[in-house]
Amino acid sequence: MSDLLMPVTPGEVETETVVTLLPAAAAKLKGLLSERNLTAHGLRVFVSGGGCSGMQYGMAIEKEPSEFDAVFEQEGVRVFVDPTSMMYLGGASIDYVDNLMGGGFRIDNPNAVATCGCGHSFRTQGQAAQGQASGGGCGCH
Repeated sequence: MSDLLMPVTPGEVETETVVTLLPAAAAKLKGLLSERNLTAHGLRVFVSGGGCSGMQYGMAIEKEPSEFDAVFEQEGVRVFVDPTSMMYLGGASIDYVDNLMGGGFRIDNPNAVATCGCGHSFRTQGQAAQGQASGGGCGCH
């Protein structure tokens, strides 16, 4: 069993990173945490059922990791990922993109075989195609 799926003491930092926080995302998060006076908090990245492709990404600011979370720090930002989400997010990277169409966090997930037009929803190899009966359009906007 990988050390990343073993329970960690809250606040303990893993030595191996499975989800990469890219510099632009780390800078944006540091700024948000500082503005809100939450510099001791971290970013929770998770996957839940739903979205037009079957699974959807989620992010939240949290003070402490849960008991079984994988915890790692990059660019001064702690990242928390629960074991179930880790199965879908291993090898993913998180970036922050700001362009004419708007800004936001983007996840590049090598485990996704199909994604929604907005990039917030995805499907993995083992999932049956969902959301295609309605014409495959993205209902996220």
